[in-house]
Amino acid sequence: MSDSESGGLRWVGLAGPTASGKTAAALALAERWPVEIVSVDSALVYRGMDIGTAKPSLAERAQVPHHLIDILDPAQRYSAAQFVADANRLIGEIHARGRLPLLVGGTMLYFKALIDGLDALPQADPAVRAALDAEAAERGWPALHAELAQVDPATAARLAPQDAQRIQRALEVWRVTGQPLSSFHTRDGATADTPSDHLLLSLEPRDRAWLHARIAERFAQMLEAGLVDEVRALRQRPDLHLQLPSIRCVGYRQVWEALDAGLEGSRLHARLMETGVAATRQLAKRQITWLRSMQRTAVAADQPHASEEVTKCLADRLGSPRHT
Repeated sequence: MSDSESGGLRWVGLAGPTASGKTAAALALAERWPVEIVSVDSALVYRGMDIGTAKPSLAERAQVPHHLIDILDPAQRYSAAQFVADANRLIGEIHARGRLPLLVGGTMLYFKALIDGLDALPQADPAVRAALDAEAAERGWPALHAELAQVDPATAARLAPQDAQRIQRALEVWRVTGQPLSSFHTRDGATADTPSDHLLLSLEPRDRAWLHARIAERFAQMLEAGLVDEVRALRQRPDLHLQLPSIRCVGYRQVWEALDAGLEGSRLHARLMETGVAATRQLAKRQITWLRSMQRTAVAADQPHASEEVTKCLADRLGSPRHT
């Protein structure tokens, strides 16, 4: 697409809480504009984690090029800084092919990092991390989350009390630098976009009960599709454990812990429907909190024709679509 055809946009974003219909809306946009999709999801990067991440199917990926899916082994880690570097590279490559980058996902930290930029964060400090691990073993991660809330309330508000990896990193940054992690997120960062560089659309439910029902239905479908067996396969690997970001993904962690507890059959299913759905609802709540702090064009996800409304929002910016 030429600059005039893209409305001067460097990229278009489609965000929203889990189960809000982002994949369907993205594919609807791809039917009308020459886009390539860049995943903005910290779980979709992992190979062998398909069911619990609601990864786009091979058929869906065949309809339109997708990027940043299946790029890492579950034993590896991925950061917001790595995402920004990858996304900026892909945005340039997609434009060079005459197409429009469509960034789709629910990892709001990645969107925020791309939009606002990231200051250089301090390197990991093994001694500080070891000390935090020891404190967590004695006091529990919720206690460290409470400590984080005292020194960096903005970051603590966006993290679950059991989010060990991110709580550890935030406290590590505080102890190493004396500055809260949230202070490193700045609009003056070298990689920051200007507001006119992008259009961020978001699917947000007006009725929270609608989203809760979709979350429960989708989690039940994941269990039916074989989520437990997918986690059993991951548990066979000696290099994977609950402290890794991949295994702490919502759904995977709950299945892993239930299997550790020796649950099987109906007891396992009942436990997972309780813990998995609850964790997913908490994730959605945090995602919505993130979105409300961001400049975006919100579309009601629970209206009958949400995908069409998303398409209209983009058409209002770009004009009549021309697919190539």
